This record gives sequence, C-alpha cells and structure tokens, in this order.
Amino acid sequence: MIDVHTHLIPTSAASGYGRCVTPQELIAAMDAWGVTQAAVLPLESPECDTEYSLTADAFAACEQFPGRLIPFVGVDPRQQRALDKIRHFHQRGARGYGEHKCGLAFDDPRSMAVYQLCGELRLPVLFHIDPAINYDDAGLPRLEHALKHCPATEFIAHGPAWWSAISGDDDRTGTYPKTAVKPGGAADRLLGDYPNLYADISASSGHNALTRDPAFTEGFLSRHWRKLLFGTDFFWVDYCPPQIEWMANASMPEERRHAIAEGNARRLLCL
Repeated sequence: MIDVHTHLIPTSAASGYGRCVTPQELIAAMDAWGVTQAAVLPLESPECDTEYSLTADAFAACEQFPGRLIPFVGVDPRQQRALDKIRHFHQRGARGYGEHKCGLAFDDPRSMAVYQLCGELRLPVLFHIDPAINYDDAGLPRLEHALKHCPATEFIAHGPAWWSAISGDDDRTGTYPKTAVKPGGAADRLLGDYPNLYADISASSGHNALTRDPAFTEGFLSRHWRKLLFGTDFFWVDYCPPQIEWMANASMPEERRHAIAEGNARRLLCL
C-alpha cells in the first residue's frame, strides 16, 4: 500500500495525541502494516493543531529512507516568497503540496496562486478543510470555484468538513456524524463532476465517512473508487489507524481495493 498522508513532527512537540513518531518508527509501522511507501506532509501554518513541521525537515527524513518516504512541500500562502519556496522544493523532488491547512477561505487569492503554480508544476494539492481552516460554505462553492479555475491542478481532499459534505444535510459544523447519509452531498457530486478532484480516506473523518452508512458506502465506492487514496494521518506512537483494518476487510472487488490501496496514488504522484 501507499500511504498519502503521514507526518513527522519534532518529537519534542507537545501533542494531545502522545509522543510523535521518529522516521525510524514510521518505517517500522509501515513494515508492520504492509505499507511500502508513505508521503510525509509538512505543517507550516500556525492554525495547525500541532507544532510546526517544516518542509526542510520532511526532506531530511525522506533522504534517510529513499524509496520509502515521499517528500511533499508545505508552505503557508501568507509567507513571503511562498511561490519561490514551492519552486525550490519542486526542483529538489517534491511529489505533492500539502498538507494545505491554513486559516483562509479556500479560494483566498493567496491560496489560488498556490493552486495555479502547483498545476503548472504537476504537484497535487492535499488539503484539510474544517470550519476554521480552508473554510467554505454549504455546498462547498469555494472549493468548486478553485476546481473550475485551476483545471490543471489535482486536488486531494481531506478533513472533517470535507467528509461531512458527502451528505446532503451537511450543516458545516465539521463534526463526525453517525447518521445515515442523505442524497445530494456536495463532496459526492464534486468527485463525480471534476476530474481534478480526489480524496484521501485518512484520519477519523475519513474512516467515519466510510463506515457511518454501509449502504451509502457501497455506492460511493462504486462511483469514486478511481478517485480515492489510502491514507492514515499517522504521526504518533501507539496508534493503529483504522484504515488498515478497513482496507483489509471492506467488501469490494480486488481491482478497486488495489486502486485505493496504491494504484491511484502511484498514478497521481507519478511513482
């Protein structure tokens, strides 16, 4: 499997989740779970709920384990010379941009400039969305605006306010609803309407979305299995992401399982 969503946060960071993993511990966990490669996503915005995790540090870790860890570049769009920094790390071998996790509207002009550049450089943009981060309105119109105006940019969706939008009754609180999914969800529609939109199934939000309504999930996978990517959001010790068991036990044809587990990521990240 290829995990498109992990973090390496300085182990001195104070985290409500526990001690953060070292690069060596990340590799050990990957070996235990059958993950061959993992993307390492920096966190460079002050709104992130953990300590900063710098792009330079992500690259240093990936250089320790070439072929196993895949570096992403992460830049806050409000930084000076943000676009120059993206270009620099693209030249060094970044395979994607993210985790894009900042306290701006999703289609803020500073973020739109980042999206445009990532399209030119063929860097997929992995974004988090919740009520305060990359925020959007009911129906996700700001995300749709970016999808329309950046057709060359491939977006990978993640976060509670993305996954709650699979249901037509999404109230934009960004929580983890357990009720049956109602027809007409914006996330479901946008995945079908826009070829440049994908989603990773990481974190509690992704797992909750895929397990809250099994009848809906069956149809959702049938419609979007070419657009879904395995991810965990793994970054702290003593945690086994529920996506590991879900991938092993979910009822689906093997072609779909392989696509979600690694095929889609291999194509999208040009691995």
